[in-house]
Amino acid sequence: MRASVIPYRLIIFDFDGTLADTFPWFANVLNGIADRYRFRRVTEDEVETLRGQSARHLISHLRVARWKLPFIARHMRRLAAQDSDRVTLFPGIEDMLRELRQHGFLLAIVSSNTESNVRQALGSEIATQFTHFACGAGLFGKATKFRQLAKRAGIEHEDCLCIGDEIRDFEAASEAGMAFGAVAWGFTSADALQILHPAFMFSQPADIGAHLLGATVQPGAEAVAR
Repeated sequence: MRASVIPYRLIIFDFDGTLADTFPWFANVLNGIADRYRFRRVTEDEVETLRGQSARHLISHLRVARWKLPFIARHMRRLAAQDSDRVTLFPGIEDMLRELRQHGFLLAIVSSNTESNVRQALGSEIATQFTHFACGAGLFGKATKFRQLAKRAGIEHEDCLCIGDEIRDFEAASEAGMAFGAVAWGFTSADALQILHPAFMFSQPADIGAHLLGATVQPGAEAVAR
């Protein structure tokens, strides 16, 4: 184990599966969306295997035509708005966000979800912890959002840390030249994320504050010291 002070200034969070526990909702609506847009349904015994795959692999496995993706995303956002009262934050998220803000980190959200859905799930008090929102990102459009957000905040890319729960979040952060921290409690399995060798592997929300505030890094997590 080793101690390391991490001088990141801007922490960019994904929302679904990272801050909010939306996988049960996603799993519940997915087959209805499959019927509507004519792609393969997911069987119960496939779920855990597919949680170890990338979004690109999932799209290929379900035989989703690429031209349908914007329409599917729009439909899912509408469903999410209708079911917004069913979305809750993971335990410990609120305390973690307050701790980061109290120690001077700037917080932002980049999400494929809508800003109104995100704000409603966060609640008015927690939403004020974030200085920037960049929502409505395309399925593979987060890298552009990351760069735009850093520019708006006036912060260099190497001073940004992106935190998410999917392989596509890792890919977007890498494309934007930013460090990536993976969470073990979201859509993608922890084993699949660990293979990517993220800068951090967070096993619970409290780990985020502990690592970023220079606490001892736990075995299995890799801190970036600069």
